[in-house]
Amino acid sequence: MASQNDSPLALSNPLTALLDKPSADFTRSDFLRVIRAKGLERITFHYTALDGKLKELKIPVAEAAQADLVLAEGERADGSSLFKGMVDAALSDLYVVPDFRTAFLNPFDDKSLDFICRYLTGDGRPASFTPDNILARAEALFRQRTGLQMRAMGELEFFLMSEKGDGIYPGQKQQSYHGALPFIKSGPILNEMVRHIAQITGAVKYAHSEVGFIDSVRSDLDEIKSRRGEQLEIELLPRPVVEMGDHIVLARWIIRNVAYQHGCVATFTPKIEEGVAGNGFHFHMELHRDGRSVMTDDDGKLSEPARRLIGGLCEYADSLTAFGNTVSSAYLRLIPNQEAPTQVCWSDLNRSAMIRVPLGWTNLRHLGRRVNAGDTEEYKAEGSRQTVELRSPDGSAITHLLLAGMVMAADWAFQDTRTLFGDGGPLDLAERLYVKGNIHTDPELVKRLPKLPTSCVESARLLNQKRELYERDGVFPPAVIDYVIRLLQKEKDEDMNVRLADLPADDRLHETRRIMHKDLHRH
Repeated sequence: MASQNDSPLALSNPLTALLDKPSADFTRSDFLRVIRAKGLERITFHYTALDGKLKELKIPVAEAAQADLVLAEGERADGSSLFKGMVDAALSDLYVVPDFRTAFLNPFDDKSLDFICRYLTGDGRPASFTPDNILARAEALFRQRTGLQMRAMGELEFFLMSEKGDGIYPGQKQQSYHGALPFIKSGPILNEMVRHIAQITGAVKYAHSEVGFIDSVRSDLDEIKSRRGEQLEIELLPRPVVEMGDHIVLARWIIRNVAYQHGCVATFTPKIEEGVAGNGFHFHMELHRDGRSVMTDDDGKLSEPARRLIGGLCEYADSLTAFGNTVSSAYLRLIPNQEAPTQVCWSDLNRSAMIRVPLGWTNLRHLGRRVNAGDTEEYKAEGSRQTVELRSPDGSAITHLLLAGMVMAADWAFQDTRTLFGDGGPLDLAERLYVKGNIHTDPELVKRLPKLPTSCVESARLLNQKRELYERDGVFPPAVIDYVIRLLQKEKDEDMNVRLADLPADDRLHETRRIMHKDLHRH
């Protein structure tokens, strides 16, 4: 008889419960059983294109042999459309092949069995230019060289725009952090989003309302004009970076679909309104060796591998914005005193720093005993929970490419390469860029710290100057770097904040909103 701890919970993956095995053991025969048992009519293939969005191919299955065929062989897709401007139309066919571990029952189509797919070329090799394969290549390089595994957890911040309703228990501007019903109206919708993401990925840490609240959105766009905006966050659990890339794209797809079903709009765009919190896309990272965290030493202090990781992220920070901050409104968020970084630095607990080392239960476990005297049942946690958090990216990030860049930063940090920011290697860089307190209260310190870009155009220029950091060892193809540079240059936003400051107040406000709202659904 299975123990109480072995029985499935309400948010367990329905497929693992139905098949009574972990997803890593799923087989084609298992899927044929599921199709028959649940009367499913189609298989849906999903894959991430160059725009960072989840795509789909619906394959009706009338015979078991047909389902077996597509599961074993995959299907064809037009790479020149999915990767427009990068793949020649004359050589555009790609295979999309399902990764069995990613199988899930579609929460928006009760007749479909769904998969995340990998892109393969005509010779059966991973396509070098696709975001998922770039991330997999970076992770394999790092693991081979160091014996370490990088794990990441993303924080998805977004605004949910809904009809205003009756105005009872109104929310308050910039006072909605961890708010609850009846002041925050979107709790039931957030619960639905969390349920689907948790059942499919098994990787939701928690969800809550965030600081931002807009009583009535002022915009020229009918999609969001006069709607109430509530800022929400869903934070995921640490997973290997390749898995996290897929989980993030899936989570954004689920969030948008649940919002749509409720007549709402979900947007991850970096900034919605002046004076209202923007949508960050923070990532926490941890390094593991042989399945155990190496983020702290025996005394509970930040370990050398963790400090190397921080040094690598600092070295890559300015050019990483090319993948993490891809629209003009990103640079309306990255301004002083907005809990968004403007300088390259790191600190403990400090939300004005680019990299934050949060509380990690270091040398403090089973805290429940300090609150609950009757909690006498022994609890033993394995390993460190310490992470480091990169706070510069926002909702315009190209997820897989950003994660791949972060892995390359970690790889660089373990090669003892000389830093571009001065003498010494990654450990010296981390030591020099450590700060305490709010950096914006110390103008001299701010002047000494390296700066993040202030526009997409500047970010593109930095990426071009430092492209070897990404192209080395064949991880990022030059064509992908060129694509991102062109994407950023199209924003034509150099000196944007200076130009906005010179406009009359009404004109500046109108132009700022135009910039903020033009990319509601970029990635």
